[in-house]
Amino acid sequence: MFLGTETVAIATQGTLGNTQGSHLAYGSPMSTPVEFSSHGPPETVLPTGPQETLDALEDAGVDPEQVASVVAANPLLLAGWAQLGDLAAKRTNAAAGQIEAYAYFRIGYHRGLDALRQNGWKGSGLVRWAHESNRGFLRCLDGLRRMAETIGETDEQERCAQFLLQLDPDWQPR
Repeated sequence: MFLGTETVAIATQGTLGNTQGSHLAYGSPMSTPVEFSSHGPPETVLPTGPQETLDALEDAGVDPEQVASVVAANPLLLAGWAQLGDLAAKRTNAAAGQIEAYAYFRIGYHRGLDALRQNGWKGSGLVRWAHESNRGFLRCLDGLRRMAETIGETDEQERCAQFLLQLDPDWQPR
């Protein structure tokens, strides 16, 4: 029985075959806290990417080519996939931009699921927006929801909306 919140470190080891030595989401083998509470399910917080990578994404701004270069060099950067999806959704060629955005968001979503699992998430539990490092994944999932709605994939839009609320009960569409 837990009287309050206890942190249990989930130790992870090994690489995913990245020849640059990247482990899991970023960096060296890590222990990621998974919060267990007597008040509900565990909470997973994704690791923060390297500061130089986050700075490069910020410096790329709204230039799709620069953002794509950052993502190509750092394909585990979920915020990068979300940024590519947001930029594609704003293109003047609506149909092509929507499909391209859908694809970027879907890639980020699936990479995010992989990162969550590698950091102790067991398919349920909280992944809150309040943690900056979770925002790339949540932006991808919300972007996927928006693009599914835009292209008429109502079932997928509803599943994504429900999943967002399961991950973060305080979720507000962005």
